[in-house]
Amino acid sequence: MNIKKYALLCAWFWLISTLTLAQSVNVTGSIMDPVSHKPLAGATITAKGQTSGTVTDNNGHFSVSANRKGPITLRISMIGYEPQTVTVTDTNAPLSIYLNPSVSELDEVVVGASRVEERLVRAPVTIEKMDSRSIRETPSATFYEGINNLKGVDMVTSGLTYRQINTRGFASTGNSRFLQLIDGVDNQPAGFGFSVGNMFGLSDLDAESVELVPGAASALYGPAAFNGALLMTSKDPFTYQGLSVQAKVGVNHLNDPNRNAGPTGAAIYNDHAIRYAKAFNNKLAFKLNASYMWGLDWFATHYTDVNQSTPVEQRGRQNPARNGLNIYGDEVVRTLTGAGQVSRTGYLEKDLTDYNVYSLKLNGALHYRITPALEAIYAFNYAKGTANYTGSNRFSVNGFSLTQHRLELRGKQFFVRWYSNAEDSHDSYNTRSLGQQINRTWVRDLNGNVVTPDKADDTWFSRYAAAYGGTIANVAGNNHTAARSFADQGRLLPGTTEYEAQKNRLTAIQGLAGAGILSQTSMWHADGQYNLTSALNNVAEVLVGGNFRQYSLFTNGTLFDDKGGRILYHEYGAFAQISKAFLADKLKLTVSGRYDKNQNFAGYFTPRASAVFSATDRHHFRASYQTGFRNPTPSDQFIKLNVGPITILGGAPSNSAGMDVYENSYTAASVNQFGAGFGADVNKVGPQQAVLNNKDKLQKSNVPYIAPERVNSFEVGYRGLLSSNLSIDANYYYGVYNNFILNTVVLRPQSPVLGSDGKPNPAAAQDILSGRVQAFQLYTNAPDKVAAQGATLGLTYRTTGGYQIGANGTWSAFDIRNADPNNVAAFNTPRFKTNVTIGHRNIAPNIGFNVAWHWQESFEWVGSFNSLIPGPVPAYHLLDAQVNYRMPSLKTVLKLGANNLTNQYVVQSYGSPAVGGLYYVSLVFDQGLK
Repeated sequence: MNIKKYALLCAWFWLISTLTLAQSVNVTGSIMDPVSHKPLAGATITAKGQTSGTVTDNNGHFSVSANRKGPITLRISMIGYEPQTVTVTDTNAPLSIYLNPSVSELDEVVVGASRVEERLVRAPVTIEKMDSRSIRETPSATFYEGINNLKGVDMVTSGLTYRQINTRGFASTGNSRFLQLIDGVDNQPAGFGFSVGNMFGLSDLDAESVELVPGAASALYGPAAFNGALLMTSKDPFTYQGLSVQAKVGVNHLNDPNRNAGPTGAAIYNDHAIRYAKAFNNKLAFKLNASYMWGLDWFATHYTDVNQSTPVEQRGRQNPARNGLNIYGDEVVRTLTGAGQVSRTGYLEKDLTDYNVYSLKLNGALHYRITPALEAIYAFNYAKGTANYTGSNRFSVNGFSLTQHRLELRGKQFFVRWYSNAEDSHDSYNTRSLGQQINRTWVRDLNGNVVTPDKADDTWFSRYAAAYGGTIANVAGNNHTAARSFADQGRLLPGTTEYEAQKNRLTAIQGLAGAGILSQTSMWHADGQYNLTSALNNVAEVLVGGNFRQYSLFTNGTLFDDKGGRILYHEYGAFAQISKAFLADKLKLTVSGRYDKNQNFAGYFTPRASAVFSATDRHHFRASYQTGFRNPTPSDQFIKLNVGPITILGGAPSNSAGMDVYENSYTAASVNQFGAGFGADVNKVGPQQAVLNNKDKLQKSNVPYIAPERVNSFEVGYRGLLSSNLSIDANYYYGVYNNFILNTVVLRPQSPVLGSDGKPNPAAAQDILSGRVQAFQLYTNAPDKVAAQGATLGLTYRTTGGYQIGANGTWSAFDIRNADPNNVAAFNTPRFKTNVTIGHRNIAPNIGFNVAWHWQESFEWVGSFNSLIPGPVPAYHLLDAQVNYRMPSLKTVLKLGANNLTNQYVVQSYGSPAVGGLYYVSLVFDQGLK
């Protein structure tokens, strides 16, 4: 959509609002605390039966527009205070309203647990919430990082601009088992198959609330909500009007032990944002947002030797076959006669990636109220940024962009929504591939001539072998250091003009010949929901909904087999939910069910059943049975990448059509057994008889096409008031998982694997010996079942002096049962973790503070970056803190804060960087020019 179309759309909405403008009035007033008589900023005021609403400014003032017909009923709410309803008959006199403090947050309203508004205490499953005040007062540098203080959350940091959230085990740096929605929109780049933290999300100025639903949520949210869902809501331009500006400046890398691996001293951090919203006569409103963050990323400098072919005691800098964790290019290894195993000299990650990262977010929305109860919305989002992401390799997500459009029609009982996501990888690249490719640009033969890249590795090892063997003049033989120096003659050195030229050239080449990554994948999604409760005369609360999603994959053959055109596939789903209250509203039963069908897989039904028993208004018990499933990502289904000795092949049936791989291949293990047996017999009985003697060791593979993962989970919980100022929330869950997606290797000979007698074919066995065979790494599922369980406990205590103290703890346990460890996804979750928070909103006039302490136990991290070999994540603790000073007359808040105040450099996933402290000061000007 071009600029002219945007202008015409805005003009059209303006004309319609002018022609259909209904008579309305403004209700004004102030909201105050009854004890201190101080104004309450951030209280929400809505008009009953209408979509109009607003929030109080820093002076507690509000002005809300409403339809003039009859008396106007206002609902006023604010966290920490009891909600109040006021009927207004005289709109000429300003109102003065006092809210009574609440002893707990039990009356908080949530949507995520059931997709309808309900009291937090009556939610059928565990749910956590951050409201606008919690977001504003978080001690973390951003609201997204503050989510880590909610109970049950695991947050993994891959870099300054990229953090990944997970709940209830099986964490990863790219979490495709967890759904993240912003205003109902899935903000994942379709090519990734998961949301890239908040890189393409909300700015702090536009974030209104966050709801976290841990555990299987597929019954309501579909296949992506396998381990949970994070639901973020932006600020409505009718409710939150005016100009808001954030200026945040800070420093990181103080006393960085890795400073010798990069720029020295402290680095400057900047995060600036602006938001403007305006409403016209309660009919038409718009908002515009822009934010830009930039800084120096954390260094990944873990150079531990992880070569598994070398005994542990022989690993290290002196190991000729050293494979440093964050060194790339040294994965290329050969066994040389007389010298043993030798690896190429690699390049440090700091010399291959750009640690200067940024995040740009631009978005706007146009809202038009067709009637007081019917609203149309168009929203546009564009985000672009750079991050260093730990996946199967360390990737520089460089200049990656995501463009989104959303159209929505929303009423009191329904919504219909359409949105699209389109990604562009721009200058992204694989740092490990880059290191290997640079190593192939400078190698010289024994005559001093630079060889072509396809001969570089062989030539380098030949030079090494010759030098080590003592055949090179003036080079000491039997000396690994001397042999490496000779083989490395002409090596490009980081920082030189030649090195930078090759680095830039190779990152621009996409595919196996370079290091660049091409992904221009997109998806569009349509969904809707209708609440039938009123239509059914409130006999029960009934909710129905459904969705349709289309994927369009394009990598121009660099990852998928799509040079001939885009790969298209779709999925759809529908759900229904029925809730009914019994026993004088003390017992609430809810049953949900959802059916989903992906074009490439069988349909799946995911039910959920729950019960909430409210013994009194202070004590609420819940129990639920939940199910979930996860569809394979686009890469799981459609990757088709020939990397020479092996072809990586996604598990969708159409992806291998005509290749005869699933139908005609042997297992890798049986091929190894056949080779060993043949080698032992060949000199005894000759090659032909050795084949016949050992061919029956070959085993035809029986690899199923890929299918979704599954989970069945049971949960019980309690939320209530133990005293007038102490609230508690506790839960326990137990889940059984199966069908984990994994890889397996098979070999396809040219001949049929079975003969006419149904036994292994001697001709196929001969193909293996003659090299007429191709290896494939297939995506499939493991039949093994495993279990995970856990519990959380959270306490909130409010003192009479206004302090709020919170503490929560999480216990997680993994039971592998009788499963093969190679067939199970990595749990990657500490057994124990805890958070403690303390804060006061008015410790002194206009001064508040908040402190959060996080600790977690050590555990083993298993990921594809280190070839699924466990690596330690030591126990660590983080202390975040902020103190703020409010200046009501200037509508400004000054905040001084720190992430990781004690500057502990901690690693949160094996192979990712060590993250230190970030210290900042910010000024936020809010709701000006209203």
